[in-house]
Amino acid sequence: MTSATQSRTPWRPTREEIAAAQGGRVRDVAAPDLDVLFCGINPGLYSAAVGHHFARPGNRFWKALYGAGLTPELLGPFDERRLLELRLGITNLVDRATATADELTPEELRRGAARLRRKVRRLRPRFLSVLGVSAFRVGFGRPRAAIGLQGEPVGSTNVWVLPNPSGRTAAYQLPALVGAFRELRDAVAGSS
Repeated sequence: MTSATQSRTPWRPTREEIAAAQGGRVRDVAAPDLDVLFCGINPGLYSAAVGHHFARPGNRFWKALYGAGLTPELLGPFDERRLLELRLGITNLVDRATATADELTPEELRRGAARLRRKVRRLRPRFLSVLGVSAFRVGFGRPRAAIGLQGEPVGSTNVWVLPNPSGRTAAYQLPALVGAFRELRDAVAGSS
């Protein structure tokens, strides 16, 4: 990771930097005992190029967090470390950056889920929220899983599946995405 990718000042990568990010990683924003550990499928090339989660313009993660009342103001990828102050964090199911999540194999998703389970048992967040029902179904071996609270926790951690916030996911427009995030917020508030 270059010093530019560690910057907290927003910047846009060049095409060359995006292409060079293939296979790269984005560092977790995590700590023990969070309220929610959000788990993306894997970093996109744009996110890996800048070194921050959900960084591609058009990704609706940050707007959904704010719209649902999980953050008091609209944050962005370069503000991601501030999530820890709010007892929120971010990790990925698979660390390897790709142009699309379709490039991941089922085996990578299953290995990622096993690694994620170990991480969750170690960090003990109240909720693990996996962002992407299809990846969750494959990785966790739950072919009929739906959006919302899952019946099987990881250790003492509740598991909640949310829609993928990528702008490429047309099934959930921003109002519906915010609504899904708000249901998680309400569940977190109700479990205090």
